[in-house]
Amino acid sequence: MQAKYRKPTTATCKVKALSCLSLHTRLLENRFRIRRQQGASAIEFALVFPLFFLIFYAIITYGLILVAQQSVTLAAAEGARAALRHAEAENIRDDHAEAAAKGPASVAAWLGLNNLDVTKTLLDPCPYTNSARCYSVTVSYPYAERPLVPLLLGPLMEFAVPTQLSSTAIVQLD
Repeated sequence: MQAKYRKPTTATCKVKALSCLSLHTRLLENRFRIRRQQGASAIEFALVFPLFFLIFYAIITYGLILVAQQSVTLAAAEGARAALRHAEAENIRDDHAEAAAKGPASVAAWLGLNNLDVTKTLLDPCPYTNSARCYSVTVSYPYAERPLVPLLLGPLMEFAVPTQLSSTAIVQLD
């Protein structure tokens, strides 16, 4: 059995036209809403990016400062160990202590050989016992003069970074 074809009435056409028109209007509204959201995303990014960049910069800066401090500490320890190996002759001991702290084999060599200040001191008596002599090696790096990462905000960041990185190692000679 065949279905009869009915000619649509004017009421049906009006309903379809309204639904088509409202659908088209909704699609246009969604398209414009998406465009408005793209602009909002750009503004949000512009507001949040400096904060994320400062956090990233702080992590890099303080990470390098901690690595440099560890290198300075290890250089002081190596200088003290070298002085302990050559404890008999004072002039040889001083030369070997400085060479071990500043030498290319040192882990602090990446800071620059001329940038490290090495101070050697014979302590007689030792600070913790009166019956022995000690040898002290102090290695320092002037971070304020030669920062590893440039300061972005200039004088505003100077309070947040150290002016000098230093470490002291003491060995007992006898």
